[in-house]
Amino acid sequence: MSSAAFRRARILPVGIALLALAGGLTACSSSTDAATSGSGKGSGASAPAGSTTVAVGAFSNGAANEVNLTVPEVASIRAELPTSVRDGGTLDIGLGLLPSGSPPLGFVGSDQQTLTGSEPDLGRLVAAVFGLKPVLNNATWDNLFVGIDSGRTQLGFSNITDTEQRKTKYDFACYRQDNVGFEVLKSNGWQFDGTAASLAGKTVAVGAGTNQEKILETWQATLKSEGRTLTIKYFPDLNTTYLALDSGKIDAYFGPNPEVSYHVRLTANTPDPTRSAGKYSGAGATLQGLICATTKKGDGLAQPTADAINYLIRNGDYAKWLDAWNLSNEAVASSLVNPPGLPLDNS
Repeated sequence: MSSAAFRRARILPVGIALLALAGGLTACSSSTDAATSGSGKGSGASAPAGSTTVAVGAFSNGAANEVNLTVPEVASIRAELPTSVRDGGTLDIGLGLLPSGSPPLGFVGSDQQTLTGSEPDLGRLVAAVFGLKPVLNNATWDNLFVGIDSGRTQLGFSNITDTEQRKTKYDFACYRQDNVGFEVLKSNGWQFDGTAASLAGKTVAVGAGTNQEKILETWQATLKSEGRTLTIKYFPDLNTTYLALDSGKIDAYFGPNPEVSYHVRLTANTPDPTRSAGKYSGAGATLQGLICATTKKGDGLAQPTADAINYLIRNGDYAKWLDAWNLSNEAVASSLVNPPGLPLDNS
């Protein structure tokens, strides 16, 4: 999950069969917001004065357990916002989901127009704390950052990893762990314990050229030095990977944790249900990777965003948001501004 300029921590688009659940494959460049309501409009219930109801998981067609969260404007946090943002009335939220979306992070909902997913939903919740109307600007991954650089986008919520390289241009308010994880058949009792030893004798599928491949190859080398084996398998797409898992040709799939969580939910009521068999920091053994709201460096938005997320953590809405998208195992205790990120030699 690397590029010359940035380490892009977003899951690879899933296969067509999996995306069928999302209801639509093409995202629009901007979105009116049917998933928030301050006056009875949209899918959420009418909110009390000074509050916004966010329909978390709206139009997800089963990818999330939908829950309506009513969030009050918090005057003390709103007062921290730059005057231009506070007086503008809207929060311009950037998403890098074009062309096809990445469930459960973000995709076009079953109504064929609403941008749903864990990332836009958290953006909506933060906007509610600010007392601002969320405006969702969807773009390609590269153009997401162009939007932030130009000021068209105020905050990026798009599974963006905290890296030291990115900090030269951006400020971060972190809200979720950046993890990779193992997926196995539910009937398989194996559990990853965080060490290479637990992988001895296993056959594991991984995507070529990904961060998780690099991690898996390190464990493979460790085991080889001890006279033990770890077999790594590659398949052309996720559909064939999961067919191999169902048939027993592989013991596990090692992929981005949100992707694993999404597929576990998809298979829950099928003949071959799967489960998560453990996670690992995408930054490796010595640093917990973090996913962060991203804003132009020095524009004054990072601290109020962290304060808004911490408010959501304290009042329980943060946990409900994660649970709705089956991402509770990526919770953080608090949102920090610009914590240590991936070093320059791993960006």
